[in-house]
Amino acid sequence: MTDGGDIVNINERRKQLNLTLKEIADYVGVSEATVSRWESGNIANMRRDRISALAQILKVSPIDIMGVTDDDNYDDSIKAVQIPVLGYVKAGIPMTAIENIIDYEEISQEQARTGEFFGLQIKGDSMEPKISEGDVVIVRKQETVENGEIAVVLINGDDATVKKFYKTDAGIKLVSTNPTYDPFFFTPDEVNSLPVSVIGKVVELRAKF
Repeated sequence: MTDGGDIVNINERRKQLNLTLKEIADYVGVSEATVSRWESGNIANMRRDRISALAQILKVSPIDIMGVTDDDNYDDSIKAVQIPVLGYVKAGIPMTAIENIIDYEEISQEQARTGEFFGLQIKGDSMEPKISEGDVVIVRKQETVENGEIAVVLINGDDATVKKFYKTDAGIKLVSTNPTYDPFFFTPDEVNSLPVSVIGKVVELRAKF
């Protein structure tokens, strides 16, 4: 048990106890990627029960993890809400269909109150260097985005694509951040006939490590 004076370094503490990422993940009930994010310092949205479980396996107190105590004054705004991470999104298939869900991520209750969210695992390298294959993006469901924002877009009912979005009177342009990929352009007629539709805005990146 630490003295509570400093927030514990999760990575260092795990290694001190000769624990693997898998052992931590299995004990707490999360993926190894989630534990890696915690070790990198992304702990703001941890659920209270997971803080407690992590503290137990690391043999520290909850306050050593992130300054959280076990009393009833725990701030509701930092309690976490689970959202599904999808391996793909297709037209006509419910986003919450079990076969789509590959993992879960957590967002704060405060964020969850602002809309409906899901995670999407990135395929390919078209959004490098900012977003890499295997990364998870947090998406707020919405049908419109501003020019230059990163959107999740369905084209002709195929798997959703993640691209920078631009709309003008001439049509819609979807741009990759990887310069080796050419932009996609759709005329207003194509937007309606294919169709091309925005299903959400990328609001956060959960990078893999």
